[in-house]
Amino acid sequence: MQVIITVIGTDKVGIIAAVTTRLAELQVNILDVSQTIMQGAFTMMLLAQLPEGADFAATKADLQGLGVEIGVDVKIARQEIFDAMHKL
Repeated sequence: MQVIITVIGTDKVGIIAAVTTRLAELQVNILDVSQTIMQGAFTMMLLAQLPEGADFAATKADLQGLGVEIGVDVKIARQEIFDAMHKL
């Protein structure tokens, strides 16, 4: 299943390393990534592929917990739901 992951927070050292390390541990494949810093605010959006049979709810909880640990907001949505929400 393809998902969209967003990471938003105050910029600091190690955000990308922490998020991508956790994704690797979860066997999540990053397909595309965009990252920028706007006036001290860190933003990153990833298109990723969960491994076959992955528990979406458990992955979501894990990533949200990571966000709390490193002080950023991490959200994950199934790509088809994300796409439907953002169509005009």
